[in-house]
Amino acid sequence: MAVPDGLLPSRRGVDRVQGESYLDQLGGYRHRNERTVGEGLENPRTARPRPARMLRPQHIAGRSIMSTILGERANAEPVPFETVAEEVFRRYGRSWKPATFQVNRAYLRNQIMPWFRGRTVTDITRAEVRRWFGTLHATPAAANRSLPILSVIMRQAETYGYRTMNSNPCKGIRRYPQARRERFLTSAEMRRLGQELANALSKAPLPAAIVRLLCLTGCRQSEIRTLRWGDYRDGHLFLRDGKTGPRTVWLCRAARSLLDGLPKTTGFVFPAADPQEPMSTETLYGHWRRIRREAGLSGLRLHDLRHTYASLALRNGESVVMIGRLLGHRDPDTTLRYIHFGDAMLREAVETVAEALEG
Repeated sequence: MAVPDGLLPSRRGVDRVQGESYLDQLGGYRHRNERTVGEGLENPRTARPRPARMLRPQHIAGRSIMSTILGERANAEPVPFETVAEEVFRRYGRSWKPATFQVNRAYLRNQIMPWFRGRTVTDITRAEVRRWFGTLHATPAAANRSLPILSVIMRQAETYGYRTMNSNPCKGIRRYPQARRERFLTSAEMRRLGQELANALSKAPLPAAIVRLLCLTGCRQSEIRTLRWGDYRDGHLFLRDGKTGPRTVWLCRAARSLLDGLPKTTGFVFPAADPQEPMSTETLYGHWRRIRREAGLSGLRLHDLRHTYASLALRNGESVVMIGRLLGHRDPDTTLRYIHFGDAMLREAVETVAEALEG
């Protein structure tokens, strides 16, 4: 197949011929457009005379062909990165949960914009992305969270016609290695935490109750912190907006007793000073830092309580599938990352295998 002026055929671009014209297969998620963008290769024996109007430059000039493919944007003024980023957050960001949107917005503002603001989105290359990523070496976690956000912006820039297809400059950029931060409480640490929570319930009952429920349910802090009384009924929590979608949390007797003893003054189980809002993350973490300090558990994260819950469930004989259901995981591989195989469990496993081998 002949391609005019070096325009290469591709899966998403000019990639098939109908009659004597190349067709552009550019389509969104809901529709597909086909437009004639260039003349095909004719057999000299069957070539027909063509009127002059059919030999206009836009049919034979490679640059004009790309203008046809990309529409008006190909001839428009250079578009700065921040303009495209805002469009992506406005359009594509609607698919994110509100909390995810805010987190991504923070990484865009703090890690991405300082480097790419003012640059033309079409001129951003992989080399430039590598240089930007290299400047974030001191904060590898933030760098690794920022890279996929930039990649989404660049990928959507292709979809919206600001960049050519398959030109994402983030492809091939390797993330920084990070040590796993998971921590699992020992039996002694759990006793210390339990004692401190009992003391804290008399001083700051609502934050302490949140932490205790995290221990008893394995839920994410956002799921408990934003809990509404309407979500608690028949001994279950019916979470409407969980990270992986709606799910039901089965509650043990201790969790039900704790919830039943809390005052029902607003729609939120754990309200903020403004009763129309849930307790803020900042308020919860402020109390959590004091609780863990008093319990001698420096560095312990609230999310570590979720890992501990999963490991305790495994230790008590629950399957990975069941633990995944309890935690609200869709992927069993995610559950495996939450599980800690203690020394006693590993010792028991090797003895079991040895006994089986010896008959």
